[in-house]
Amino acid sequence: MIDDFAKEYLHSDLRDVRATMLWKLEGVPEYDARRPLTSTGTNLLGLVKHLSNTEARYFGEVFGRPFPERLPWWDTDKWATEHESRAQIVDRYRRVWEHSDATIAALDIDAPGHVPWWPRPDVMLFNVMVHVLTETNRHAGHADILREQVDGAVGTDAGNTALQERGTAFWENRRAKIEQAAKAFDPAQA
Repeated sequence: MIDDFAKEYLHSDLRDVRATMLWKLEGVPEYDARRPLTSTGTNLLGLVKHLSNTEARYFGEVFGRPFPERLPWWDTDKWATEHESRAQIVDRYRRVWEHSDATIAALDIDAPGHVPWWPRPDVMLFNVMVHVLTETNRHAGHADILREQVDGAVGTDAGNTALQERGTAFWENRRAKIEQAAKAFDPAQA
């Protein structure tokens, strides 16, 4: 049945991108996982913390299955305070996964939910799965850029070494070529 196929397909993609988010933290020193790497304060550990809150709300409250633990306030949603360890944030993310996975397993793809903060608040599990997958992928893209800024690591997991294998010289030459093309297009930058 297409509904079962769609549900499993979306769920599988969500599981994969969750793992990517945690891989982006592997081997990163504590300070680099926490420090703001953009002008708005975006950081690797904060993205994981935010995704915990996102999943807990969408696969919890929306379907009348609240996550059983108290979550951080939204004003500290996208960064790790000095009182939160990486292990606490990562462990909570994994517990949220279990809760989300249980909701996904328990409900049909067309199970009704209610998202009061959306313009069309009456939804189905399908809508929420697509939304959370999109949100997680969006933040995985942010994490790609942040991790590259920290130590040059690129890709989706430790086994994905094709991009790293090209070496620093390859990437420096590629960047220089792109910069040269940008300047050639806009002579005022030359």
